Amino acid sequence: MSAETHGLRNRAGHWRFRFRAWRWRRPFWAGLLTLLAGLPIAYFPYANLTLGQLSVRMATTAGSGSLVIGVLLFTLGLTMWYQPVVRVFAGVASILLSLVSLVVSNFGGFLVGFLLALIGGAMAIAWAPGVPAAESGPDPAELPDPEPGPESDKYDADVAVAGTDEGAQETVEANGRHSAG
Repeated sequence: MSAETHGLRNRAGHWRFRFRAWRWRRPFWAGLLTLLAGLPIAYFPYANLTLGQLSVRMATTAGSGSLVIGVLLFTLGLTMWYQPVVRVFAGVASILLSLVSLVVSNFGGFLVGFLLALIGGAMAIAWAPGVPAAESGPDPAELPDPEPGPESDKYDADVAVAGTDEGAQETVEANGRHSAG
């Protein structure tokens, strides 16, 4: 192997790593599904299907509405990628547009665009940014087991006081919960 091959491989690996890092910081799959949903919704009302000498046109009176819905879904998909902060708005808007496309655009692009927009919008609403590994706390499995000490005796005493008739008024246990006697 030559030195040039390794340089190209390193650059390709670097680009792939950067793309993966970019993809993990946003609702990538939700944006992709929403972006793809706009294509059949906008395309089918203007499509010509030719079978031999027979030409079938699926144009409807709502062709402009279909084009607007398709372009908006395409834009919302890009918005999910480049502005992940507004993912909830984009998700709700894509779900609403997919429902409108059922009526306006040939059953939502023959249900293909409808389903893609519906799933993409739901994924955008459900997506939440992850916590970087440096900010998360230690793994609970790695923590040592707590040894019984004065804290456990205090908790038992609070429970005992809460259970007696003298402590019939509301008391706060060591863990912050209230108990009525």
